[in-house]
Amino acid sequence: MYRSPVLELIQYRPMSNDVYTRPLLIIPPQINKFYVFDLAPEKSIVQFALKGDLQTFAISWKNPTVDESNFGLDTYVRALEEAVDVIRDITRSDDVNVWGACSGGITMSAFLANLAARNEAKVHSATVAVCLLDMASTHDTAAGIFVTPASVVAAKQASKLAGVLEGQELARMFAWMRPNDLIWNYWVNNYLLGNAPPAFDILYWNNDTTRLPARLHADFLDLIGINPFVNAGQLEILGKPLDMRKINMDSYVVAGVTDHITPWQGCYNTAKLYGERSTFVLANSGHIQSLINPPGNPKAVFWTGPAHAVTAEEWLEHASKESGSWWPHWLSWVQNRSGEKRPTPAKLGTGEIPPLGEAPGQYVMEK
Repeated sequence: MYRSPVLELIQYRPMSNDVYTRPLLIIPPQINKFYVFDLAPEKSIVQFALKGDLQTFAISWKNPTVDESNFGLDTYVRALEEAVDVIRDITRSDDVNVWGACSGGITMSAFLANLAARNEAKVHSATVAVCLLDMASTHDTAAGIFVTPASVVAAKQASKLAGVLEGQELARMFAWMRPNDLIWNYWVNNYLLGNAPPAFDILYWNNDTTRLPARLHADFLDLIGINPFVNAGQLEILGKPLDMRKINMDSYVVAGVTDHITPWQGCYNTAKLYGERSTFVLANSGHIQSLINPPGNPKAVFWTGPAHAVTAEEWLEHASKESGSWWPHWLSWVQNRSGEKRPTPAKLGTGEIPPLGEAPGQYVMEK
């Protein structure tokens, strides 16, 4: 429905005769392609949302090249607001609900803080998935062991020289956080035993990496030193000081018990930063599996409750434990924040904003 040098906006065709008036925008990480949220019908959070009568949109980030090396956090926040404005025009809704995952959640949170600083009410509620905003939490991760002032400077210099950070470099770093599962398992099975690797859609997506512009990579690294989501006023986004305390909306924060990239205790700190209106949900799985968590898995459980406890461990002691996927719980939560229902529009887009082409668009195809 919309294309800029930074992103494409995907609109999904509704699957019901009536839809909620307030739409949902899914914001993926910049280091991955958006289709993880729509892998297959039985694993698609997008289809789950559509069957729940939500008008659903998704962002597909451009896979940057050296020509886009100067794209920084401000660039992505500005592009995100442009996409939200297009959705508001298409749906004739004053505001939207947003869902941001991992680094997409960081960008979304910076965007929401910027809106709050400007007293703009374009977003009604936020779902924040496997996302660390308290950068002190990275000290408890395997990656945090290697984060020193010297290593940050070296990493910034390397990506600045190349213009981009290759996605495969990030993928290798994340794999070495769980070497038995993500490296040696495949070495033994595929190389030593000579077995063909099984077809696995999540693994294919994980290998279909995207690059980070050097400027955005540097901006993300700078977050570690100044921790601006915790320390208000330490960073400006589009000319406004970032202050999470100004955000006043309902939020739904999701984490995974065995997440090796964004540990759940750090994600609980994210829920605390979103304030008293935050609900925290903990799934019994890892970084991606906690998101791709469709109903039907007999082993699935999750814990849920308001993020009022001082510590994550205290929260867990009092949280409600429920069987099954957290998706239905989230769907009910977001439906209650999606306004009234109305007849489904006959066509996608509007007369002023017609479709540019078939999904999944051009950017997702770029290598």
